[in-house]
Amino acid sequence: MTDEGKLELHDLLGDSPQKSEKDRIDNVAIIGAGVMGQGIAQTISSAGMDVLIVEKDEKHLELAKKNLEETMKRDIERWAMTSSEMKSIMSRIKWTLNIEEMAKSDLIIEAVEENFQLKRMIFKKLDEIAKPETILVSNTSTLSLTKIADITNRKDKIIGMHFLNPVPKVPVVELVKALDTSDETVNIIKGFAEKIGKTAVEVYEYPGFVTTRAIVPLLNEAMHILLEGVASAKDIDTAMKLGYDFKNGPLEMADSMGLDEVLAWMEQLWGTLGEPRYRPCPILRKLVRERKLGKKTGEGFYKYDENGKIKN
Repeated sequence: MTDEGKLELHDLLGDSPQKSEKDRIDNVAIIGAGVMGQGIAQTISSAGMDVLIVEKDEKHLELAKKNLEETMKRDIERWAMTSSEMKSIMSRIKWTLNIEEMAKSDLIIEAVEENFQLKRMIFKKLDEIAKPETILVSNTSTLSLTKIADITNRKDKIIGMHFLNPVPKVPVVELVKALDTSDETVNIIKGFAEKIGKTAVEVYEYPGFVTTRAIVPLLNEAMHILLEGVASAKDIDTAMKLGYDFKNGPLEMADSMGLDEVLAWMEQLWGTLGEPRYRPCPILRKLVRERKLGKKTGEGFYKYDENGKIKN
């Protein structure tokens, strides 16, 4: 009997080979089309999977679509991507305002702002509409997954995937296991991470995990150095880049992350752990109050042009 015949017989007998862990997820939904949501969508689509993005209103949805297209166009200009690759990526991304369209997704990733009550509300809704076997993922960087999972009826299928910005270019993702997350869920998400080109690092649930907890004090100290007039923002970043082989200096890094996001991380860690190294620098609070949020608004510690490059 030919191999083809054997495959058909296995199919008839219900004994076809099982999918590997990383092949069990074919379509992914993302709720939240901010900078992180856009980056996650691009990364997943680049791996050949269909992506559905849900936003709260038409204005944010259209802005997200425009920003993602502009980001990829800049990559084309830098020869990091071809126009055909961009078209292929965008063709696999669907945009919607209707959260009910997530019902058939194999995996749903929440990528909204770092607000505990908002995330709880979203997970409650997702638990109601998603297939029983669907895994729900949070991109939280500081909040308790166990407390978020408590509001669902699928605690074993709740896990964290903390991506770092810019998502398509950073090769690591933190896998955060909540108290009741099953080993099966962990293995499936490990496979998924591999499929989208990420190295998965398993971390225990703890405020800030590894990457956020380690980077926040560095960013905060750089801000204090600036506040105290020790050096200019440019010189602080130059010293750290050349002295420690950083690709970007801490202040430019904060601008890229979004100063409102950085402030939210600091406040969460300061409130949870109560350690002075996490207490937000006053200059950060001032910039956020003035809506100078970094690269996404055109000004933070630096001023940026329309292509996101620092103005001299």
